[in-house]
Amino acid sequence: MSQDLQKIIAGRRAAEFVQNDMVVGIGSGSTIAHVINALGERVANENLNIVGVATSEKTRRNAAQLGIPMHNVDDVDKIDLTIDGADQIADDFSAIKGGGAALLWEKIVAFNSRENIWVVDASKRVPKLNQYLPVEVIPYGSDQLFKRFKSGGFHPTWRLDQNGNPVRTDSANFLIDLHLPIIESPRLLGDELIKMVGVVEHGLFTDVVDRVIIGNENNVVDILEVK
Repeated sequence: MSQDLQKIIAGRRAAEFVQNDMVVGIGSGSTIAHVINALGERVANENLNIVGVATSEKTRRNAAQLGIPMHNVDDVDKIDLTIDGADQIADDFSAIKGGGAALLWEKIVAFNSRENIWVVDASKRVPKLNQYLPVEVIPYGSDQLFKRFKSGGFHPTWRLDQNGNPVRTDSANFLIDLHLPIIESPRLLGDELIKMVGVVEHGLFTDVVDRVIIGNENNVVDILEVK
C-alpha cells in the first residue's frame, strides 16, 4: 500500500473518534487533510455537531470550506480532542512536529486539549528521533541566535521559501531547522532550547499524546494507547 493510502486509512479512522458536541483541535499536514475531509463528510451526512479549533490558517480555511464551524483557541472553554499529525514519532512517543511551519499553534492547541491523537503513516515511526528539528524564533536577534546554534553544534539552517526569503509562520516568526544525527534525550534538548532568549517554541513534543493511529500496509490500521 502506498504512503498516500496509508495516510487516508489512518486519517479516516482517526475521524471516527470525534463525537457529537465536541470541540475538536484540528492539526496540520497532509495526513490531517484526510481527517478534515472525513469530518466534513460527517458534518454533511450525519449532522455531526462539532466546533473546530485550527492549528494553522490553512487548516482553518480548509475546514471552514467543508462546513466545519471554526473558532479561535481563546474563544472556547475547552478542547475535548485534538487530532494532529507528526513528522516523526519515536518509541518513547516523543515526536518532532513543525515541518509545515505550524509547531507553535500545534503545541498551544495540544496543551489545551483534554486528549490528543496523533495520526501518521508507518514511515513516521522510528526508534529515536533523527529528523531535522524546527525551532520558531522571533525575527529580532535571530541572526545572533543562529550563530549560537551553530557554535553549539546544532548545525542550523534557515527555513527559506522558493524565492530564498525566510519562511514566516502564522505568528510572523522565522524558522531555524536544527540538523542532529539523533536526539537521545528529547526532554532535555527541549528544555535547553526553550530557555534560549529569542526562541518562541521548538518542534519537540513530549508527554503529550494519548493515542497514536498508524496506517500500515494491507489496509491495516494500528491504534496504540499511550496513556
